[in-house]
Amino acid sequence: MKPTAIITAVLLTALAAAAQNTAPALNAPQPAQPGSTNPTPGTAQTPATPAPPPAGQKVLQAGSQEELKAYQEDFALTDPAKLEAAASDFSTRFPNSQLRASLYIRAMNLYAQSNNTDKVIDCGRQAIAADPTNPIPLVQVASALAESTRETDLDREQRLAEAAKDAQAAIDNIDTGLVLPANADPARVEAAKRSILTMAYDTLGMVDLSKKNYSGAVTNLQQAISKSSGNPEAVLYLRLSVAQDNLKQYPQALDSANKAVQYAKDGTQAQNLAKMQQARLQKLMSAQSPAGGTAQPTAAPAPGAQPNSSPAPTSPSNPH
Repeated sequence: MKPTAIITAVLLTALAAAAQNTAPALNAPQPAQPGSTNPTPGTAQTPATPAPPPAGQKVLQAGSQEELKAYQEDFALTDPAKLEAAASDFSTRFPNSQLRASLYIRAMNLYAQSNNTDKVIDCGRQAIAADPTNPIPLVQVASALAESTRETDLDREQRLAEAAKDAQAAIDNIDTGLVLPANADPARVEAAKRSILTMAYDTLGMVDLSKKNYSGAVTNLQQAISKSSGNPEAVLYLRLSVAQDNLKQYPQALDSANKAVQYAKDGTQAQNLAKMQQARLQKLMSAQSPAGGTAQPTAAPAPGAQPNSSPAPTSPSNPH
C-alpha cells in the first residue's frame, strides 16, 4: 500500500473516530468511514428533524431500522472476504440503500492493508457503482489500476483510461463527494483532501508516463508534489525526474532526482532507483562539452532496471 494511501486511511479513520460519541438518528446515521473498526451505534429517534449538513456535504441515511442494524453488523466485520460477501448480500437486500458504498469502501481498505490489489479494484468498483462521486474509492481504484497495469496486459489501454477517468473524477468531486461526520475536524478534512488530490494527480502522472506523454506527466506530477508539500514523497520526485529526463530537461531532472534521494528512506527501492537516476544524470551533465554539446544519454531507468539498460522509461511502480 503506497504511503499516501496509508496517510489518507489514517486521516479518515481519525475522522470517523471523532463521530463515534454521537448516536445517529434512524434517518440520518453518521457515515462510518473506511478504516474504522467500531461503527457508530445507531438509535432510532422520533420525529426529531436532523440538523442540516454543512453546504456541499453529503449525509447518508438509512431507510429503516432493519437496514441500519444490518449495516452496523456488516461494518463490524474485519475479514475482508466476509465483509465483501456481506456487502453484496446487503446490496441485494437493500438495493436502494445509501449505505452500500460504505461497506464496499471498508472492504476495499481492508484488502489494501493486505496488498490485495485485484480485490481493491473489485470492491472499489462496486463502491463507485453505488456512489459515483465519492473520491475515496475513485482515487483508490485509479491508483491501483495505474500501478498494476503492465505493458503486456491485453486490456492495458482500457485500464489506463479507467484510471485516468477515476482520478479526474476524484479531483472534480473533492469538495462535494466526501461523506464525513458533521463534527469532523476541518483541519483533518483538509489534510485528507490533500492526500486524495496527491494520489489523484500522481495517478494521472503515471498514466501519462505509461503513454509517453511526458509533458503531461510533468504537469500532473508537479501538482501532486504541490499537494503533498507538507509530507514530501520520494517516488513523486523520482517519477518527475524520469519525465523531465525524457524531455531532455536534464538540469530539472537532476534536481528532482536529488530531491528523490533526499526524501527516500534508507534501504528502500525508491532510494536505490533514485540514486541510479541521480548518478546517471550527474554523469550526463559532467560529460557536456565546453561548446555546449552533450553526450548521448542512455534511457532513464525503468522500475527494476539496471544502470545502462535501455527499456522504455516508465513510472516506478510503488517503490518503498
